[in-house]
Amino acid sequence: MEQNNIYKTVFKVTHSGGSGSCFYLKAYDLFVTNYHVTEGFRTVAIHDNERNPYLAKVVLANPAMDIALLAAEGDFSSLPDISLAEDDTLTIGRKVYVAGYPYGMPFTITEGSVSSPKQLMDGKYYIQTDAAVNPGNSGGPILDEDNRVVGVTVSKFTQADNMGFGIRVETLHALLDTIGDLDRTVFQVQCGSCEELIAQEEEYCPSCGDKLPEGVFEEREQSPLGGFVESAIEQMGVNPVLARDGYDSWLFHKGSSEIRIFVYDNNYLFSTSPINLLPKKEVEPVLDYMLSEDFGPYKLGIEGRQIYIAYRIHLSDITDESEEEIRKNIVDLALRADAMDNMLVERFGCEFSEYSKADTRQDKAMPGFTGKPGIALLAPARTNLRHRLRKDACCSYAGAQSHHRRGLRCGIPGRRQCAAFRRNPGYTAPAGGGSRKKSPAGRAGCGAGRPIGYPV
Repeated sequence: MEQNNIYKTVFKVTHSGGSGSCFYLKAYDLFVTNYHVTEGFRTVAIHDNERNPYLAKVVLANPAMDIALLAAEGDFSSLPDISLAEDDTLTIGRKVYVAGYPYGMPFTITEGSVSSPKQLMDGKYYIQTDAAVNPGNSGGPILDEDNRVVGVTVSKFTQADNMGFGIRVETLHALLDTIGDLDRTVFQVQCGSCEELIAQEEEYCPSCGDKLPEGVFEEREQSPLGGFVESAIEQMGVNPVLARDGYDSWLFHKGSSEIRIFVYDNNYLFSTSPINLLPKKEVEPVLDYMLSEDFGPYKLGIEGRQIYIAYRIHLSDITDESEEEIRKNIVDLALRADAMDNMLVERFGCEFSEYSKADTRQDKAMPGFTGKPGIALLAPARTNLRHRLRKDACCSYAGAQSHHRRGLRCGIPGRRQCAAFRRNPGYTAPAGGGSRKKSPAGRAGCGAGRPIGYPV
């Protein structure tokens, strides 16, 4: 397989607890990731490098190995075949590549060397590498120079640089050799002692009697706010599971427009869409339009050349009496964003945002917006318009969105993680959605109880 095709087989995993990475094994028609990435979830979303989401079921979880297998809805037969290396092929100093979606960012590959091919920790052997490993890389492949999978990225030490770890490929080989004709319709836990597949909730393995990890069958409950927001997303005709992008955070496309819904500063619910870019010349008409039209209950603002439409509501204002109106406003923002991006291109010469989906751009009616072109303004007025719009952006929705982008988008999103650090700086957030636990030397143990470092 050509190196440029690696990205086609590596997908991002998202759910309401965070994000991670996974990769496709064509011979099994399954995706491989870490157990701690999917812990607490039976259904997740996976995204290819073109940001297309697919629904995926967790069909096998092995907490002892920290491996999970996903069966996704869709036809993946056109994907390249990624091969697994033989056991014990790594040596110290050999080049390796860590592939995945660190911090929920687009696909990334980092290069490094094998520091130790068999690093013994907690009674198990891991690959140790100096390649950059970050939260969100968990579940992605570690590849050798022949583009073969030699490991599965799992963790890093937070108190040291250039110390990343991966599950050795023989562990994955051992798991795949035991699954046989795997039932892809149910969630199953594999016993770490006898390899029995268990579909019914049990405290002990019915085959060997070994105690199963606590909470392995439990599903994470959705927050009341999450249920409210996802009811609005469902009204847009979007599957909420495919929209989940972390704790109280959603990211999806409605038509051509990217919609972002998130909680800011633990106080505000934002719904925003980066709809267009300002034209490079003759910007006065669109700036005049943005300030002269009444877009209520929404606001328009700019950050650089990026135009946002946004809606903000204080969490305390979401009550039984107001929730229907607020839900409608969230739904209508997505519909208006999808229509407005075309209008701004056609009337004012704006450009589509880099976040929009080109294959869904089309002529759309935009109820509620008259959109009369503005008149040309003198240069001082033009500068004043930009200043006013940018001031609004910095003080409200675009400023919040910038903070949201800078925050960690794996595990607990950055805005919540910042608050957690203020309360107790010794805690760190596991990137795969595991529980936040305090462990020795300031390290964070993952939900599987394997504090070998910082699960990523």
